[in-house]
Amino acid sequence: MRRRSLLIAVPTGLVTLAGCGDDESDTSKAGDSASPAASESASAAPPPKIVDGPLPAITAGTKFGEKPTVAKGSGDPSKQLAVKTVIAGGGKVVAEGDFILANYLGQLWDNAKVLDNSYDRKAPLLTQIAQGSTMEGWRYALTGKKAGSRVEFSVPPTWGFGKAGNPQVGVKGTDTLLFVFDIEDTFTAKSSAKGKDVAQDDADLPKVGTNTDGKAPSIDIPKAGAPTKLVANYVIEGDGEELKADSTVLVQYKGVIWDTGKEFDSTYSSGKLTSFSLQQVVKGWAQGLTGKKVGSRVLIVIPPKLGYADSPPAGSGIKKDSTLVFSVDILAKM
Repeated sequence: MRRRSLLIAVPTGLVTLAGCGDDESDTSKAGDSASPAASESASAAPPPKIVDGPLPAITAGTKFGEKPTVAKGSGDPSKQLAVKTVIAGGGKVVAEGDFILANYLGQLWDNAKVLDNSYDRKAPLLTQIAQGSTMEGWRYALTGKKAGSRVEFSVPPTWGFGKAGNPQVGVKGTDTLLFVFDIEDTFTAKSSAKGKDVAQDDADLPKVGTNTDGKAPSIDIPKAGAPTKLVANYVIEGDGEELKADSTVLVQYKGVIWDTGKEFDSTYSSGKLTSFSLQQVVKGWAQGLTGKKVGSRVLIVIPPKLGYADSPPAGSGIKKDSTLVFSVDILAKM
């Protein structure tokens, strides 16, 4: 299993966005795990003042995407949030509520002990920049930065793990943390697939709209009977990495019931992207998306045996043994 980060935590009682160990404890949300939570006092802190420094030098790995080596802090760190854009990118601006795809390194201010980094895992972090979803110091430091940027910043306990610290990773309640982030991309509720349209020639299958304006695509159900086997076809074929059976993905999707064409779930309607491990969804989703490329829009038709069968979620409006139809935009993978 892929090792996950120990550093990201949210207030007590809320799920974390990254944890340690096997992914077996994941839920359908991105990276949910049992990693230690930040204290209530840290989560309830007022917004910090953003200051220029002090911040230690990056002594090696100075290019975007390279694993950085960062000197230890000199003197006392700021009691506010010290933030520096080391490399200015020209991509989209990260806004509150966005998901970002980024490589990062985190270490202690006092001794430069590296606590975690995604560079060695060769798997960038996928996380939402929102209150209650990630460390408050990350939220304040990264909001307003552009994709393609390298950002260095320090996080005092107030906007980190609070007075309790994080014993699991060796962080005391008095420790200031230092981070370097390479922001690869950012995704909003208006993000869509990017690629080439693929012909939809089978008259017995639903037709999915190819608009990429952030609005929900149409799904037109044919008069033919529902297929008895799983269908997973490109509507738009992207050129990104192929998903693996254990990939964590960020998606836009819309789901309708074959018999009625009625929508029962949609990120477009909720205005919120969703992220999950392919190991934690119904078999039809897992099998249908495995092997598909990031950037793609995929039509998935799920027969009952690979969906909810005779146990649909309460209140979903899905009847027993329903065939489900989804349009899924694969925005990113972790």
